[in-house]
Amino acid sequence: MRFAGGLIWIEDDSGEVVFGLGRMRIFDAIERLGSIRAAAKELRMGYKAMWNRINASEERLGNPLLLRSTGGASGGGARLSPFAEMLLHRFRRLQKSVIVHSDECFEKEISESLHHSGRPLNGVPSEQKQ
Repeated sequence: MRFAGGLIWIEDDSGEVVFGLGRMRIFDAIERLGSIRAAAKELRMGYKAMWNRINASEERLGNPLLLRSTGGASGGGARLSPFAEMLLHRFRRLQKSVIVHSDECFEKEISESLHHSGRPLNGVPSEQKQ
């Protein structure tokens, strides 16, 4: 797992992204819309680019993330696998925790120090900040 400014993502042993905020948005949209094509349109992504990310994550995790039904009269569709639902739930929880803790750490370690230094923050003297 990597952390950068409140953003987290999961990488495999070779440093390839397995899951992160972008994948989370993709799977959120598919879960809501029931379609890879509709999710790609909503997220303004190419269908092929989205499909490639989904396939890469499935291969790197060794688990299916989508249950797909082929087109035809009903139009086909996709829904999350139980594994994807679990991963999405846990990733959301982890992301919220990281944001809360990084905000707390920033306030404790950086913000207070800068405030007490008397130096301007963003060009405004600390006593003028509210």
